[in-house]
Amino acid sequence: MALYDRYLAWRVRFAPGEPPAHVALVITERDLLERGAYGSLERFVELAFEVGADRVTVYVSVLDEAVLETVSRSVESLSFPREVAIRDPRSTDPADAPIQINLGLGGKEEFAAAVRSIAGDVADGDLTPAEITEADVEDRLIFADEPDLVIKTGEERLSDFMIWQSVYSELYFTDVNWRDVRDREFLRAVLAYKRRTRRFGE
Repeated sequence: MALYDRYLAWRVRFAPGEPPAHVALVITERDLLERGAYGSLERFVELAFEVGADRVTVYVSVLDEAVLETVSRSVESLSFPREVAIRDPRSTDPADAPIQINLGLGGKEEFAAAVRSIAGDVADGDLTPAEITEADVEDRLIFADEPDLVIKTGEERLSDFMIWQSVYSELYFTDVNWRDVRDREFLRAVLAYKRRTRRFGE
């Protein structure tokens, strides 16, 4: 870690406020084509746990489905400090692990699938429209946990990321592209998070 990064890490440690318990990162499959990109991903996850997170979600926006298998194999070969759950558009079982990696499952489709499941239960008589709650939606999501902090590199857009779960998340955009991301970008995001007052829609 560079001297400036060590300084930022010290500031994160002693700054008032709690660090984010659940950190999410939004990148694209094009970001992972850059040299050293997967090593940067390993470091990002490692650093998130070092500063106090207990869950990390990585969303890789996949525009070209032809590369899905290649990206999936590459991610599976990485070394992470805790258990990993990898899901993609073909997945139906929920991700329940300290590290959750979403390969191309868009938030709109995930939400639509949850709605279809609820509609099926209503049609079968197992649920009435009046009984439907937020919990019924959340129980049917692949990625049910709500991130405290969402970090997006490059352009300022969420790329169809967890549209239900991130509604109250703190968003941090950096114009640094993934290939150039270092510890300091993540540490700056955590510092910004600790300075904010979360309102949860109020």
